[in-house]
Amino acid sequence: MTNPVFVAIDTPDLSRAQRLSSAVRSHVGGIKLGLEFFASHGPSGIRGLACEGLPVFLDLKLHDIPNTVGKAVAALAPLKPAVLTVHAAGGEAMLAAAKSAAPAGTKVVAVTVLTSLDETDLTDIGIGGTAEAQVTRLADLARRAGCDGIVCSGAEVAAAKAAWPLGYFVVPGVRPAGSDTGDQKRVMTPAEALAAGASMLVIGRPITDAPSPAEAARAIAASL
Repeated sequence: MTNPVFVAIDTPDLSRAQRLSSAVRSHVGGIKLGLEFFASHGPSGIRGLACEGLPVFLDLKLHDIPNTVGKAVAALAPLKPAVLTVHAAGGEAMLAAAKSAAPAGTKVVAVTVLTSLDETDLTDIGIGGTAEAQVTRLADLARRAGCDGIVCSGAEVAAAKAAWPLGYFVVPGVRPAGSDTGDQKRVMTPAEALAAGASMLVIGRPITDAPSPAEAARAIAASL
């Protein structure tokens, strides 16, 4: 199968990002670049890393009115990201606008419940019920809007896949057994997440902070 591991290169340091992507390119399926990198280097930084030949998951979590998000996705289209994120909480019209504006080869996936949140946090922001119920609700919204899939934790991916068998499921907060969970509250090992239905595993610090990122990435890939 295609390697499902995308390494999260969350750094504003372009040279470090280039070193990391070069080091792991033989052991991962792609790289994830988010707000920290994009705010520092913009589209030119994305193009600079694209020369490594790895698919790019552009994790910008766009969330605004439909017109604004549609135009933002259109502006990002020349970068041809493999996957692009928007927030499911933006609503069906916004999600549909994002998908309509995306290039044909780009999967648009909707962020449901951040892996840094637990059910106490959801209550604090006015969302009742369980994280799984909220993920399932937003997954149905994303499917109706024409999105390709969602972002959710490994704890919810099995239920989401059961409801949306053809969906594409991005699972962050993935940690090899024994790793520090950092600021993630809902985590799962790579093998567990894949078995539960994940399409893409997003792994950051267990690879990027390892003494040898290449060896860490190789070991994770071998564990699948």
